[in-house]
Amino acid sequence: MDRTRLFVASCVSLVTTAMVFAIRGDVAGDMAAAFHLTNEQLGLIFSPAFWCFTIAIFVSGALIDAVGMRALHVASAVGYAVGIALIVLAARPSAPVASIFDHAGTIMLYAGFMIMGLSQGLVEGVINPLIATVYNDRKTQRLNMLHAWWPGGMIVGGLVAVALTHLGARWEVKLATILVPAFVYLAMALALRYPKTERVQNEVPDRDMWREALRPGFVLLFCVMWLTAAIELGPDQWFPAVMQGLAPSMQGVMYLVYTAGLVFVLRTFASGVAHKSPVATLLVCSILAGLGLFWLGHLEPGVTSVGVALTAATVFGVGKSFLWPTMLGLTSERYPRGGALLMCLMGGAGMASVAIALPIMGARIDRFGPGAALQMMAVLAIPLAIVFGGLLITGARRAARARLA
Repeated sequence: MDRTRLFVASCVSLVTTAMVFAIRGDVAGDMAAAFHLTNEQLGLIFSPAFWCFTIAIFVSGALIDAVGMRALHVASAVGYAVGIALIVLAARPSAPVASIFDHAGTIMLYAGFMIMGLSQGLVEGVINPLIATVYNDRKTQRLNMLHAWWPGGMIVGGLVAVALTHLGARWEVKLATILVPAFVYLAMALALRYPKTERVQNEVPDRDMWREALRPGFVLLFCVMWLTAAIELGPDQWFPAVMQGLAPSMQGVMYLVYTAGLVFVLRTFASGVAHKSPVATLLVCSILAGLGLFWLGHLEPGVTSVGVALTAATVFGVGKSFLWPTMLGLTSERYPRGGALLMCLMGGAGMASVAIALPIMGARIDRFGPGAALQMMAVLAIPLAIVFGGLLITGARRAARARLA
């Protein structure tokens, strides 16, 4: 078993997943024009990608030990190819349609994005338990390094889209570039030998794995994941538009690229910090993320300088850097008998949280403005700080008693 190549294959598959998010947003306008879609219809076509992402993560937790990590990893790459083929080859309606289900072409669009959402969920459902298994001595550190390629993939996808736009490429070409990393990790997955999950290797029975999901400590982490994912990923979807309004002298998307680059660097080169003290890392990051969002929410739209906006964005960027992968690492380290199931439950909770947070933030923006939406998300840092602070104090007391014993 070559764990280095397995790690690289996992990183490439996460890049693929992130590129979908970046390029899908870039081609939305051209796609809507080509298929005569309203914004409401386009949102309906995109929506299954998010929910199927979540469903696939949950389902893979139950399937992974039965069919194997390799089979699901391969299936995810094939799913990208099938989904993109359906979208690119879909017949264009000659006029607007009353419902997306009234025309074969728009039905193919819907199905294509649904399949791609399933592929994205399968990737997340495979790579987290895979890395926790092959790097069981450095779970939190390696999971942070792995998830550095989420913002890395967003940057790659964004830059590819910008470059192809300047070259005059059609939206179909932009979407098809996702196949490049998909085929790379497909080839790697077919050639590599995957291990059984850590839980199976340790011969933990299925009933014990499911029992771990009911332990109070895991239930607490599961509930907290809804908040950490919302405070980290919810604002990201609105960041370019919000920052453009705050400091219009710099293109809004560049703020997203900047924070994504910051997260990439920190997860890649500073992940050892999270490995040494994951709970303390989560506490500090939650506070910084909340402070950053609160600061951004109080900036005056239209007149804020780029320097001030970047400083506030930096505080938020540093804060969100370690939240998602450290939550996964902490879960795997504290509840290894829960295996892939618990990690997939955590990942699924995170994606479901984002899917719920996005429309809530959107409604807040429509009613009160972007500042109020960011301030609303900043409030989530308060319960997070209380929970992580409590866990840190409890852990310190247990360590003290152990030393005295």
